[in-house]
Amino acid sequence: MNLLIVAHTPSPNLKALANALQQGARAGLGDVPALEVTITSPQQSDASDLLAADAVILLTTENLAYMAGATKDWFDRIYYPVLELKQGLPVVAVIRAGHDGTGTCRALESIITGLRWRWVQTPTILRGDWQPRWIDDCEVLGEAISVALSQGII
Repeated sequence: MNLLIVAHTPSPNLKALANALQQGARAGLGDVPALEVTITSPQQSDASDLLAADAVILLTTENLAYMAGATKDWFDRIYYPVLELKQGLPVVAVIRAGHDGTGTCRALESIITGLRWRWVQTPTILRGDWQPRWIDDCEVLGEAISVALSQGII
């Protein structure tokens, strides 16, 4: 099994959130060596990464009330190659929004619906000024998703 984390990390704070997702996911593995955690950027990822995934965590910024261009580009590149093959794929998203994040959330929900993936949790929106507690929140999320995936809950 493979948990894919696709993280747009243009700043040190975003890199810290991505690392927390990955560390949490690995901490949740315990004695489950059959679950692999792969982290990549939208620019480096392609459909083959997604085809190997059993669940996805997305991390994106909100830019101009929309997801990061790199994240949108990733969706553009993977959409048709995975459309019929990955229906029902479990997905969660973390949105780092300086203001409200609702535009990004709506856009992600629309694309995920089109792909026929399955939200396993509503998107997490980290709004406003940077909060150090978000690192812990992302670690908990990563752990919860890896445990749920490894135990067949999602």
